[in-house]
Amino acid sequence: MSDVMIRVPAEVRDQLAAVAEARGTSLRRLMQEIAAQTLTPEQIKDRAERTRAVLAERFGHYVTDEESAEMRRKMREAAAVHRAALAGTESSG
Repeated sequence: MSDVMIRVPAEVRDQLAAVAEARGTSLRRLMQEIAAQTLTPEQIKDRAERTRAVLAERFGHYVTDEESAEMRRKMREAAAVHRAALAGTESSG
């Protein structure tokens, strides 16, 4: 296993260290978990194609490009609401 040094602002480092501590894990393990959960654009595309194939094969539903775009829009909106709620919790806490 090779080591990599990543430069981040002190507040980011402190946030990651706090998250790792709260989870009872090391900063190294936290970064491994984040990397494992974060998909590349190619992985996202592949997952979407597999999902479309399953929906078509098992349920007879063929997802249109318009439906995909609308779902992405809704997911972005939901993520923004979630981030705003988290920011509100952090500032009031």
